Amino acid sequence: MQDLHQLNVLSAVAQHRSFAAAARELQMSPSALSHAVAALEQRLGVRLFNRTTRSVSLSEAGERFLARIRPALREIASAAEELDEQRDKPAGTLRINASETAARLVLWPMVRELRRRFPEVSVELASEDRMVDIVADGFDCGVRTLDAVPRDMIAVPCSGKVRFAVAGSKGYFKHRAMPGAPVELAAHDCIRRRLSSGGFYRWEFEKAGREVAVEVKGSLVLGSDELAVRAAREGLGLAYVSEWQVEKELASGALVRVLEDWTPPYPGLCIYYPSRRHLPAALRAFLEIAKLMR
Repeated sequence: MQDLHQLNVLSAVAQHRSFAAAARELQMSPSALSHAVAALEQRLGVRLFNRTTRSVSLSEAGERFLARIRPALREIASAAEELDEQRDKPAGTLRINASETAARLVLWPMVRELRRRFPEVSVELASEDRMVDIVADGFDCGVRTLDAVPRDMIAVPCSGKVRFAVAGSKGYFKHRAMPGAPVELAAHDCIRRRLSSGGFYRWEFEKAGREVAVEVKGSLVLGSDELAVRAAREGLGLAYVSEWQVEKELASGALVRVLEDWTPPYPGLCIYYPSRRHLPAALRAFLEIAKLMR
C-alpha cells in the first residue's frame, strides 16, 4: 500500500505542478509529500520531476512512467469506489446455512423481507440438518440452536425460546397407554431420525433439573421433521419435533401431546458468523431484519 500511496502522490504533483497544491489535495504536509516523491525516485533510480524555486514539472522519464501507470491507477480507484458501494449498500450474494426446520419456519419471512427491501441482494439458503463448517464451505452465516453454535462464532438470537414436543394421533393412542415418563417410551413405536454420523438421534428430556436422553425404538426412520409429523398424524408412531412443527395439529386435535412436563423451553435459534470486522452490507442488513422480526 505504501507503493500505491507514492504513485498517487506522483500523479497529484504532476496534475497540479505544485507540491503545495498536491499536499492540500491529499491532506498531507508538504514535507511528507516531498519525502514520498524522494523515496519513489530513490527506489526507481531516476529523477521524476524537474524542480526550480518557482515551478515543478515532470522529467522525460517521469512522463513516460506516469503515462504507463495512469490507467492502472484509474482502475484501482474505480475498484475502491465499488468496494465503498458494497460496504455501504447491501448487494451481492448472501449465503446462509440452516436446518430444514429453521429455514422453513423461522428464516423464510426474514429472507423474504430482505429481498423486498434490497432487491440487489441475492440469497442462497442451504437447508440441511448436519452441522457444517460455514467458513470452510463458503457461507456468510449459519442458523442453529444456541447450544449447537461453535464457541468461536458470534451468535445473534433470531427466535424466541424453543420447546420440543412428543406427539401421536388419537388413533395411535387407542391401543397404547400415553407415556407419563421418558422410560415408558420403550413400549411405543417412535419415529426415529438417523444422524449424519450413522447413529440415531436420542430424544432429550429434562424435568426438575434431571436430564434424560432416550435411545428410542421404532420401525420407521425418516429424514425430515415434516415427514415425521405426517407419519404421526397417520397413526404410524410418535414424533419428536419442535413445537413449531406441530402447532396446527395440536390446535386442531389431529395430534395429542405427551410428556409435556419433560420438555422445558430452551434458548432458541441464533444467526452465527465468524467475525464482527468488515461485515458484508448484506449480512448487516439481514441481522437488522432478524432483530426486528424476532
